[in-house]
Amino acid sequence: MKLLFIGDVNARPGRQILKDFLQPLKEEYSIDLVVANVENAAHGIGISPKLADEILELGVDVMTGGNHLYNVKEIVEYLPAQPRLLRAANFPSSAPGFAHFVGESDGVPYFVATLSGRTFMKPLDCPFQAFDSLVKYDASGIPIRIIDFHAEATSEKVAFGLYADGRASAVIGTHTHVQTADERILPGGAAYITDVGMTGPHNGVIGVQADAVIQRFITGMPTRFEPADGDVMLHAVVIDIDEASGRARSIERIQRRNE
Repeated sequence: MKLLFIGDVNARPGRQILKDFLQPLKEEYSIDLVVANVENAAHGIGISPKLADEILELGVDVMTGGNHLYNVKEIVEYLPAQPRLLRAANFPSSAPGFAHFVGESDGVPYFVATLSGRTFMKPLDCPFQAFDSLVKYDASGIPIRIIDFHAEATSEKVAFGLYADGRASAVIGTHTHVQTADERILPGGAAYITDVGMTGPHNGVIGVQADAVIQRFITGMPTRFEPADGDVMLHAVVIDIDEASGRARSIERIQRRNE
């Protein structure tokens, strides 16, 4: 199975470049499954039902969220009816939305879930223990298991990747919006990258207009953040996964920009 995992889709520029490059990438790499983190798709924070539907129509199979998933209030009623937009599995069980998705691609079953880190993040349930429960109860018997680990600290991401190795096909880091150059296959067969990066405008500070961020650093005062524009890039990884064992064969970083 060929997996295309797309880094955090950020605001209108991210949505547009996703539209521009998704189908060409699927054809170029013979992609079977597309997963995208979309928690910042609406004006750089959150996602609306309308935008979620539009992203699915583009050809994304499963969408993952993160700590900003609930920022657009309309999404709260949408989530229980849309199993292909995932909340973090270590949120309280009462939180709206689905914690994982099980689907098939050409008859091959796969499992997708997202988990949120806790270092410098919300104090949610332990993502390590939540992963144990997912594997035992929800992904049992499904070799292909794809995990979006949405976290701030690189140490927590690396630790989780090693913890999940041998029980996950891919552990893809999201949230920091900066693509890391440490993609590799871990000893137990999991494809790993600390952060897949951001699909959106890079002429700013992780997707935000630079002036407001710089002023906040200088003055310590709150400022209004607006999405950046310019130097729009799509960041992703392509992962080849053995369908029988669930072990990854390869992982390749992808960067695309409109000329």
